[in-house]
Amino acid sequence: MNWTDPAAIGYPALFGGVLLGSIIPIVPTGAVVGAAAAVATTTGHLSLPLVIVLATLGAYVGDVVTFGIPRLGSEAAFRWISGRQPADRLEKARGQFGRRGWQLVVIGRLVPAGRIPVLLAAAALSYPWRRLLPASLGACALWAAAYALLGIVSGGIFDSPVVATLLVTVLVLLVTVLAGLVARWRKAKAEVPVPEVVS
Repeated sequence: MNWTDPAAIGYPALFGGVLLGSIIPIVPTGAVVGAAAAVATTTGHLSLPLVIVLATLGAYVGDVVTFGIPRLGSEAAFRWISGRQPADRLEKARGQFGRRGWQLVVIGRLVPAGRIPVLLAAAALSYPWRRLLPASLGACALWAAAYALLGIVSGGIFDSPVVATLLVTVLVLLVTVLAGLVARWRKAKAEVPVPEVVS
């Protein structure tokens, strides 16, 4: 392997970063995809279609592992993962899964912090593999394309891959914060009691 070739480092880092972040959420996977797309847009070192394909595959394998460990009966792994998620979020996802499972898989992948509760709920409900796998693949492809688009936009604004990477990281953080604020606002709105009308 030629370590002076940016592609020799970029493609494995992209796939590995997305895979790791999809199993253990310590890597900002959206920023990784956006940065790779920004580099592909501003330089000739990476191929944008290959960036999207590798991001999709890394996310897909990570989601299958996250679903598969508790689904195949590892109670200890399920307790470890679920212990890091709010109980109300898990219960809400679990209750909705019987009605529209494939939609939840797609939405869970696209909404920040929604993926793990949805996959754990699917595993807890023994959601069928034959339904999970195609839904997850489609969701990962949409997710990769969306974050690559942020990278394309930042790369189109700035010719420098460093500046474009910084911009896409800021954009990903803003999207995450905004999605969190909207989710909190919707939850607070749902919890506001309706005053009784006294006749």
